[in-house]
Amino acid sequence: MILTRQKIIESVDSGDITISNFESARVNPNSYNYLLGEDIKVYIGGSSDGQPEFETVTMKDDGYVLHPGSMYLGVTDEVIGSSRYAMSLIGRSSMGRFGLFLQISANLGHTTSSHQWTLELHTAKSIRVYPKMPIGQVSFWTNFGAVKCLGKNYALYNSPTERLLS
Repeated sequence: MILTRQKIIESVDSGDITISNFESARVNPNSYNYLLGEDIKVYIGGSSDGQPEFETVTMKDDGYVLHPGSMYLGVTDEVIGSSRYAMSLIGRSSMGRFGLFLQISANLGHTTSSHQWTLELHTAKSIRVYPKMPIGQVSFWTNFGAVKCLGKNYALYNSPTERLLS
């Protein structure tokens, strides 16, 4: 079951959900609007051993333009997590209407993880993004069965993080 607005607020207050710099005005009927962090990684090609290479861009207040056909990794401005609920991080429909899509392949945030989340950014047209702009939403879901931490490979990072597998 998905959590409602009131249950999200109560769960932040009780500590069952962690959202740094929480603002109740950003809670929707079933989700919370998260902000884009200031760092973006831009795919620049593959290395001689076939590993993807990225350049890190720290956005200024005037933002950064994303272009179609390029691969970008962003990060949530907030630390988001829960030891009780599973999370789903998705884009906002208002951003999709501008041609910006988030978390196309991996939207599940595992229970017990709490960190700044890497965001997959894909744009259909050139669009300027800004640090701390509302870019996506996270919903929280009740687990059925025992919750067990199966490792925290990506949870150790608070920056846009490319794949860790070789």
